[in-house]
Amino acid sequence: MALSENDVARIAHLARIEISDGERRAMLAQLNDIFAMIEKMQAVDTTGVAPMAHPLGGRQRLREDRVTEADARDENMKNAPEAQDGLFLVPRVVE
Repeated sequence: MALSENDVARIAHLARIEISDGERRAMLAQLNDIFAMIEKMQAVDTTGVAPMAHPLGGRQRLREDRVTEADARDENMKNAPEAQDGLFLVPRVVE
């Protein structure tokens, strides 16, 4: 699927993006390269290949969950314009 400059201009209009003629030509080349890459990927036979939920086998190396800083609630609460029971009070934004 190849795009034309008119297609790129329409997409820019729909996205409410103002682009110059030079930017439109550059974007046209980039988008057509992306579509060409997608077509190559779709041409690969993936029959029998199970979908992967995670490229690394689903295991992440996580650090040990431990406290690294001292409790500074009282010091932090000094910046609060309003506080109640150790919590910041903020104006209601949803009725």
